[in-house]
Amino acid sequence: MFVSEKIISYGNPVSEKSFQFAIRILKFYKHSISKEKSLELIFKQILKSGTSIGANVAESKNAVSKADFINKLSIALKEARETEFWLKLLYESDTIKNNEYESLSANCDELIRLLTSIIKTLKSKL
Repeated sequence: MFVSEKIISYGNPVSEKSFQFAIRILKFYKHSISKEKSLELIFKQILKSGTSIGANVAESKNAVSKADFINKLSIALKEARETEFWLKLLYESDTIKNNEYESLSANCDELIRLLTSIIKTLKSKL
C-alpha cells in the first residue's frame, strides 16, 4: 500500500474535513451570491479555492510517488491559505458577519494545520 492510501483515505480526518468544508463553501457561495451580485468575482474565487482543497486531497490518493503526494497536499495547503485570504477580505470589508467568518475561518485554519503537519512529517521522512 502506497503511503497516500494510509494517510489520505475516506474516513480520514483530512479527507472528511476538506470534503465537509467544500460543502460549507458551496452553501456559502449559493447563499451569498444571491445577495451580493457586485462581489460575484470574489465569491467565485472563494468557491474555487475552498472546494479545491478537498479536490486536491482526493487527488493525492492517486499520487505516483511520495514527492507527488507531497506536491498534491502542498497545492491543497496553498488553496486553503487562499481561501483564508478571501474570507478575511470579506469579513474586513463588512461583507460577511462575524459568526459566519469565525466559523468558516476556524474550519479553514484547522485544515491548514492538518495539511501543514502532514507535509512536514512526510518531508522529514524523505
